[in-house]
Amino acid sequence: MNKDLTVGKPEKVLWKFCLPLFGSIIFQQLYNIADSLVAGKFIGENALAAVGNSYEITLIFIAFAFGCNMGCSIIVSQLFGAKDYGKLKTAVSTACIFSAVICALLMFAGILGCSPLLHLIRTPEDVFADSRLYLDIYVWGLPFVFFYNIATGIFSALGDSKTPFYFLAISSTSNIAVDILFVKSFHMGVAGVAWATFLCQGVSCILAVITVWIRLNKIPVQGKVPLFDWNLLKKIIVVAVPSILQQSFISVGNIMIQSVINGFGPSVMAGYSAAVKLNNLIITSFTTIGNGISNFSAQNLGARQYGRIKGGFRAGLKMVWCLCIPFCILYIFFGRYVLLLFMEEDSVAALMTGQQFLWILSPFYFVVSAKLTADGVLRGISAMGQFMAATFTDLILRVALAFILSGWTNSPIGIWCAWPIGWTIAMVLSVSFYRLSVTGIQTSA
Repeated sequence: MNKDLTVGKPEKVLWKFCLPLFGSIIFQQLYNIADSLVAGKFIGENALAAVGNSYEITLIFIAFAFGCNMGCSIIVSQLFGAKDYGKLKTAVSTACIFSAVICALLMFAGILGCSPLLHLIRTPEDVFADSRLYLDIYVWGLPFVFFYNIATGIFSALGDSKTPFYFLAISSTSNIAVDILFVKSFHMGVAGVAWATFLCQGVSCILAVITVWIRLNKIPVQGKVPLFDWNLLKKIIVVAVPSILQQSFISVGNIMIQSVINGFGPSVMAGYSAAVKLNNLIITSFTTIGNGISNFSAQNLGARQYGRIKGGFRAGLKMVWCLCIPFCILYIFFGRYVLLLFMEEDSVAALMTGQQFLWILSPFYFVVSAKLTADGVLRGISAMGQFMAATFTDLILRVALAFILSGWTNSPIGIWCAWPIGWTIAMVLSVSFYRLSVTGIQTSA
């Protein structure tokens, strides 16, 4: 059901809108967690390292899909808030055409470039073949990744966060079962993990696209709606490109960090692979709530309800800090037991690596969540220059410090310490930019 986010108490509206989004991202992360869990438990430590190593490269592809999602979602949100339904439909079809072109180019690049990239990040020989196999299968499933992201972006723009949750709950649960079936019963190894993800994402994508098409057909418009509009494409690109750059630069940065981690051997790789999945679960949850705040801000910007944008930020901050508390407790005091889901008790070095990673990062979730909440507002009001400045500051600091501190300490602990420093400085920038941008909008209104 479509939902107008420009009416009602901001805190109540955001809680209702963002809670299903949070549930959706939990199930979305189950795809990756299930892959690592099944690889580590039923294949072995090297398989877990291979899936984790490949994951950093898949994040580049996801970055482009996410950027297309945000470009479509923010512009459609603004048009929905302004009740300009004809342009809304044109924006959707324009975004789909743009995304199809980007997806085709990425598939071509992925088919040719994955092996050189694996060599570039110093992938050990004993995990190289499995890493390459996983990526080869993943690349052919990119159309599912892209169009599912477009569909969920449209649902969010229309104020509907429940429908994507239902799709993901079913497909993610199915993915776990198919993972185990392909690996344990059919003995397909890492290929089974990749094919399970491919099939389940495909089903989820097809269902989501069909539902979006039905939903859009029910929105009444007068006259024939153009399929493509250059002006709308420019507006989509203004949001999409910075979002793509943000996510892809983060992914490139993570790949560079992965290359440093790989130098410490398969045990550290395996421990990091498991721990970073747990970390990404909470970071992606913050990002998803930030995306919900983007839709909230965009609809209210389109409706000229500028005062509600600040209320949305405050409500979003309460939401993410409520999430921080249980995750901090879980990772600090019970991290070892969660990591044992991915590996065996005798993987001593890998377990210690994962625990150290979680101990260092989790107390700073309160910091990074504030940054991502402010980023959500900046993106929703199309303040993309400020958004990129804060993001790139975080990225550059984290990558540079990972190299410097790991060399200084001669230990992966130096790498883990780079995260909190980058998060803290970027948070100060993001919150400052948010205050200046919202004040500027209210002043010019």
